Amino acid sequence: MSTLNKLILGDNLEILKHLDSESVDLIYLDPPFFSNRNYEVIWGDEGEVRSFKDRWSGGMDHYIGWLKERVEEMHRILKPTGSIFLHCDWHANSWIRVEILDKLFGSSNFRGEIIWQRTGVHNDAKKKLAVVSDTIWYYSKGSKITWHPIYSDQSEEDIEIRYRFTDENGRRYQSGPMDSPNPRPNLMFEWKGFPPPAKGWRFSKEMMEELDARGEIIYPSDVNGRLRRRMYLDESKGALIGNLWVDVKNLQASAKERIGYPTQKPEALMERIIRMASNEGDVVMDPFVGGGTTVAVADKLQRKWIGIDQSVQAIKVTQYRLDNQRDLMSQDFTVQLHKYDYDTLRNKDAFAFESWIIGQFGGTANAKKGGDLGLDGKHHDGAPIQVKRSDAVGRNVIDNLFSALQRFDKKLYEKKKAAGAPAAYLIAFSFNKGAVEEVARLKSKEGCIIKLVAVEDIVPIAKKPTVSMTITELGRDKRGVRQLKLDAAGKSEAGIEFFSWDWDYDPAKGFRPEVLLDRIGTQEHTFKPGLHSIAVMAVDAEGLEGLEVVKLKVNGSVERE
Repeated sequence: MSTLNKLILGDNLEILKHLDSESVDLIYLDPPFFSNRNYEVIWGDEGEVRSFKDRWSGGMDHYIGWLKERVEEMHRILKPTGSIFLHCDWHANSWIRVEILDKLFGSSNFRGEIIWQRTGVHNDAKKKLAVVSDTIWYYSKGSKITWHPIYSDQSEEDIEIRYRFTDENGRRYQSGPMDSPNPRPNLMFEWKGFPPPAKGWRFSKEMMEELDARGEIIYPSDVNGRLRRRMYLDESKGALIGNLWVDVKNLQASAKERIGYPTQKPEALMERIIRMASNEGDVVMDPFVGGGTTVAVADKLQRKWIGIDQSVQAIKVTQYRLDNQRDLMSQDFTVQLHKYDYDTLRNKDAFAFESWIIGQFGGTANAKKGGDLGLDGKHHDGAPIQVKRSDAVGRNVIDNLFSALQRFDKKLYEKKKAAGAPAAYLIAFSFNKGAVEEVARLKSKEGCIIKLVAVEDIVPIAKKPTVSMTITELGRDKRGVRQLKLDAAGKSEAGIEFFSWDWDYDPAKGFRPEVLLDRIGTQEHTFKPGLHSIAVMAVDAEGLEGLEVVKLKVNGSVERE
């Protein structure tokens, strides 16, 4: 299975089993904490409820076993240079390290225990020692890793203390040592009359010449003094960061990036991890995608990515989040659901549909069109495949296919006939009585087997939901600004999960909602005088979508066009 830029709905254990070994560079996972609290069911949809059912019934051993079998698969799919970051809290962090990570990755590949301060101290600290941090275990698969040092911005107080000096050009700097902290016998040379320090210089002679040319060496008044180096503030990357992360603040209720997911992690946290342990073009995976922060940040940082979740809401909210941040540099991605929308497939670009459905069928599509006698690819058994993006395919298609088979590869055709194997596969949405009867006649009279394959036999298909919108005026001010109440009603055999709203819908840009997650379907919003295009999307339990767009004219009155 390809692992690039894909959101997948389903049980991550089963999906992980089908991912290629050594195909992922970085894994971040924020699994459900072992807290035995109801709030661990976050989205509340059927897929998530299933995944939490009986999660805690066997106690800690049950939880560790549940998590370990997933991390085993993650270890397999990591590249030899890959790393894993496992986010947990105090309830099970020691168990996770000893029983899972040390056993699967080895204690020698332990890279660090990141302590992230996610909150401040509250009043409950008067009664007990407050827990204000989470643990993020950092392990590598092997001894060679991708690693980039990380730096934080320096506070004004730190700058005043550390960068106390100013040169003749007004540049602030601090004075740093030039002697080595460790013995370096190969760097025991004399420099401009100054004898080498006891353990040697920190820099080579070539580097010393470069620093001297830039005026960065501070010379004492006599040769018995110590050389120092000017380290300028405007050249500093910041302060090197260790494993205690107190500078990344958790999301506040008013944060712009908040989407309504209770345990949503800040983008700054994920940006630090991804920058630290991966390069552009690397593959980042989050098997508990949740609110989508990992893949959203990976996409911004030009990494490839894959996100998995059992919750329809998690996958679809993440999809809309990615759509909202799209620009010219954004990568294409796919969303893999349990079922596919008939209308979307039926109206898909013909060539794109042919390539996709042949791949789903296990075949190989032709790289380009033309000169193929209408044959669009081949099955893994070598037989040609023809695709018709149509319903009620008739006898005439069978006649044309039968003729093409004999002209395309006569030797293959005769071989398939002799073996009693399918000479071709015909994929379509449905077939009429004439097609079925002609296929039966060819098998009986000509010994030619043409296998009819319905699209729904390859991929599950469902009808997308329908949605409608009603608008009620609540009031207006002197400027003509209207306060409106908008109600959405959706219908789906699978059941509606949630609604999303786009207050300025542009078909050219696609659906980009300002309100990502509305479980009720009711919003109040203000509209200035003018024309407005409002869109509401209904998402059902299969992850399929229904869109309603209303054009609204706000002037002396509110009118739907």
